Amino acid sequence: MDNKKIKTHRNLIQGLEQAIKTSFFEPDKYADKVLERLLKLNKKWGSKDRGFVSESFYEIIRWKRQLEFYANREMKDDNIYFIIATYLLLNKQEIPPFPEFEKIYIKKIKERFKKPFPSRAVEFSIPDWLQSRMENELGSSWIYEMKALNIPASTIIRVNTLKTHADELQKSLEEEKVATNFIQGYKDALVLERKQNIFKTKAFQDGLFEVQDASSQLVGEFLEVKPGMRVIDSCAGAGGKTLHLAALMENKGQILALDIHEWKLQTLKQRARRNGAHNIQTKAVTDSKILKRLENTADRVLIDAPCSGLGVLRRNPDAKWKLNNEFIYRIIDEQKQILQNNSKLVKKNGYLVYATCSILPSENSHQVENFLSKNPDFELIDEKKIMPSTSNFDGFYMAKIVRK
Repeated sequence: MDNKKIKTHRNLIQGLEQAIKTSFFEPDKYADKVLERLLKLNKKWGSKDRGFVSESFYEIIRWKRQLEFYANREMKDDNIYFIIATYLLLNKQEIPPFPEFEKIYIKKIKERFKKPFPSRAVEFSIPDWLQSRMENELGSSWIYEMKALNIPASTIIRVNTLKTHADELQKSLEEEKVATNFIQGYKDALVLERKQNIFKTKAFQDGLFEVQDASSQLVGEFLEVKPGMRVIDSCAGAGGKTLHLAALMENKGQILALDIHEWKLQTLKQRARRNGAHNIQTKAVTDSKILKRLENTADRVLIDAPCSGLGVLRRNPDAKWKLNNEFIYRIIDEQKQILQNNSKLVKKNGYLVYATCSILPSENSHQVENFLSKNPDFELIDEKKIMPSTSNFDGFYMAKIVRK
């Protein structure tokens, strides 16, 4: 946790409390959207105020279990100020003399800072079930992965090579007071030197880049697309990887972006227009007949499967409190079905890439092994396991499979 000191105003603390309450105690409210709404409602906050609220919000979510231990109480919707006070004290900030903090015993909280954690789950601020799951699937290495996943993610952007190049984009952003650095081994990636709102930049509005983690950028390259190919992105969502494929194909050929959610595909269309990506068509998968008609039609198929998202906890720390073992069992069954159904879309000698942003073998290599055991006409030709502890980026898995 950061030790920066900042003068806190009461409305900042009240806004922070409301955002935490909404994120934790209202179903289907995700941290990024909750924070976005809070900042929109408080346009008069300066950049330092917004930075304080944003960082505190995410760090309290990330370290919830530790903070509960130090505060000696479980977070509930009527005691969030206790957790905020504990967070401030842990970061060596003074507790402001606000009415919300009147009943908080600072001395008792500080005394608990000296106590050892009762478990690794508390130390790494994760649920007990998640510690057990990671330990069972990853062995002792789960500790290194969890350490890495508790480090806040940097903002990484992908250069849209349909419109510009990395050098040109870096100069354009510098003119807009956005400093970036190259990342060795990632030719189209730039990392921001500090957190700032880049969506208001002219460079973004002109479609010169998209926000996309370095690990995620490897998926499109792994598919080995070429200009002129017919490619299906079968779980396209809002299209981050679809847009990358369009750039890699130099706008030549055809990409068919599929998803069960029409609203996500509408977002993809808007992004494609901004990116100048003209070789993308979208189609909502409303029934099994749609997939049936697409069998044996694609040179390349990308299955960016729905998953637990455990590889991206650095940027989505609220996910660990919303997940449970039952969800993971359900998603594993769903992944099996998606892989089986969408594998039929690829032509003979074509490539299929199965990818997730999870680090659990049960969602990754075990799924591929199960699929190959039931489909002898497919063969694994390559796989990548990107672990946060060694890459310093998001955790990802990708398997390249050829249809013989």
